[in-house]
Amino acid sequence: MKFAIKHEIKGRIRIHLTQKSMTYRQADILQCYLEAQTNVTRASIYVRTRDVAVFYTGSREALIRLLSRFSYETAQVSETALENSGRELNETYKEKLINSVVLRTLNKMFLPYPVRVALTTAKSIKYLYHGVRTLLKGRLEVPVLDATAIGVSMLRGDFNTAGSTMFLLGIGEILEEWTHKKSVNDLARSMSINAEKVWLLNAEGQEVLVPVSSVMAGDLVRVHMGNVIPFDGNVVAGEAMVNQTSLTGESVPVPKAEGSFAYAGTVLEEGEITVRVKEAAGSSRYEKIVSMIEDSEKLKSSVESNAEHLADRLVPYTLAGTGVTWLLTRNMTRTLAVLMVDFSCALKLAMPITVLSAIREANTHSITVKGGKYMEAMADATTIVFDKTGTLTKAKPVVADVVPFNNELSADELLRIAACMEEHFPHSMARAVVNAAREKHLVHEEMHSKVEYIVAHGISTTIEGKKAVIGSWHFVMEDEKCVIPDGMEDRFEHLPLECSHLYLAIEGKLAAVICIEDPLREEAADAVRELKAAGITKVVMMTGDSERTAAAIAKRVGVDEYYSEVLPEDKASFVEKEKALGHKVIMIGDGINDSLALSSANVGIAISDGAAIAREIADVTISADNLHEIVTLKRLSTALMKRIHNNYRTIIGVNGGLIALGVTGVIMPTTSALLHNMSTLTISLRSMRNLLPKEETL
Repeated sequence: MKFAIKHEIKGRIRIHLTQKSMTYRQADILQCYLEAQTNVTRASIYVRTRDVAVFYTGSREALIRLLSRFSYETAQVSETALENSGRELNETYKEKLINSVVLRTLNKMFLPYPVRVALTTAKSIKYLYHGVRTLLKGRLEVPVLDATAIGVSMLRGDFNTAGSTMFLLGIGEILEEWTHKKSVNDLARSMSINAEKVWLLNAEGQEVLVPVSSVMAGDLVRVHMGNVIPFDGNVVAGEAMVNQTSLTGESVPVPKAEGSFAYAGTVLEEGEITVRVKEAAGSSRYEKIVSMIEDSEKLKSSVESNAEHLADRLVPYTLAGTGVTWLLTRNMTRTLAVLMVDFSCALKLAMPITVLSAIREANTHSITVKGGKYMEAMADATTIVFDKTGTLTKAKPVVADVVPFNNELSADELLRIAACMEEHFPHSMARAVVNAAREKHLVHEEMHSKVEYIVAHGISTTIEGKKAVIGSWHFVMEDEKCVIPDGMEDRFEHLPLECSHLYLAIEGKLAAVICIEDPLREEAADAVRELKAAGITKVVMMTGDSERTAAAIAKRVGVDEYYSEVLPEDKASFVEKEKALGHKVIMIGDGINDSLALSSANVGIAISDGAAIAREIADVTISADNLHEIVTLKRLSTALMKRIHNNYRTIIGVNGGLIALGVTGVIMPTTSALLHNMSTLTISLRSMRNLLPKEETL
């Protein structure tokens, strides 16, 4: 890449690209490329001027080499990040706003008055038409109010007031449309498929892990339990139960078998299937869900919906106030002052902007919120339920020891067998077993015939004609009726008490106990204390682990209640019971076995890099590996509700005062309209500010 250095200081350099023009896609590619570099802390791209400001650490020479080597064609950047960029949307609406202001200024400065009257009359047709059409439908809503204000001004020959009113309404429409499209864009991004790699079947029928971008139409992709189906396609092999809630709203998983059609974005809950890809990217049914979002009200907070309904409900009162003012004063100027000030514009614009800004601010903390209603619920929540593994403890447990109960097999051989069984499943304990085998360079070739995963219990398969199971004590020793080999009982005395245990049995006999150490997060106890300070009154931990392990963790973290050896339905039942008592409940988890509780809670939060189904079902996802972000979200949500209520009071107070000043003749209708719209924009701009001061963010 060719460029010239325009300005630089230590740690910051501004360059000008020597190219004729820059597209939004090129800007996004360069932005993603720079932000992916370890020595770049921040980069700003200016499309119009083709300038780039780069903040960096390390040597200046290394940065210059980095910039010189860059090429739009060869840069390795995430296609998902490019598709989800909002740069073009923001730039488009910035241009619309600037053009509106410039045209308005030029018209007033250079066009003769008769021409301005003609233009004002032509522009008024749209507003008058919408007002009459709304009235003919038997509704007294905002368009009627706008049409009345503009129509009365024009009948009085006050074309300047009519023009100013339409200009300010136009600015409001641009801002409202921008806000709406950006909120849809953000919501679609939070719902987008984040799978970066998939299991591709090659010509030999072997599974190969490849990037999503390399998959073509017609390829065969194997989808394992707990993973998102990444592409639309026909099922050519296997059987599975698929959760299609994200597309159809069906609460019950749908069976899929050979001949069925699988939709991208749905989650495979049980079994596994092979899908022949129909379309590689860009046009799957899941991506088309964006258009459905625009017609959906379900993710709006109640305060947003109430603001919209209140705006329309106030219209008849505004019209009635106009009539009363005319009857009492017989003064058209004072009567117009009432029409020029309505509450609807500020209510309909400021509230969505406030919520959207809060969602954007949350995103800066690596928190993705799928709708304003969840921040409202978060603010009101008093009970929080934590899963243990991967949430209160670190997301990457490790194998501390393998204790053999079979003298014919070594610890390494038993670990190899366990890794072979666990490698296709996304739970953190399964990953610990697989990683331990890889670190020891143990080759775990596919020895099993068919793996069956029993959620929250374990795995069952057949190895070289022998049945093998791995999982909890309850599953292996009680459900599967496995026994302890003779003379091996004393080996239980050597098991570390602080570890969780996976039990591996072959042919009905316990073969090994794999001890999994899942270190407690350093910030867990502090986060729990801070959540209580932020308004949470009950902190609960629920885990499938033993009473011994659960008690030790609960004591160290400082939770109010804990429950051990629970099943997925137990977590969901607890959440429902708390809700029945009138409590707003937050559920935090990362695994397949948390999905029921996540969907039952008022706010389901998936943390870290857990199972895909947890991230898809959750209302909030936190990609930062830090529990303090939950505290940040709680404080952010509380601050959001406080700002919304302050906005209500400000809007009613300011507009009420303007109406009073207009009716008493203190200010003219044009001044009322100007001050009203200025106050609306001021409140909206104030609503875009960060809710949390920098010193309060964690």
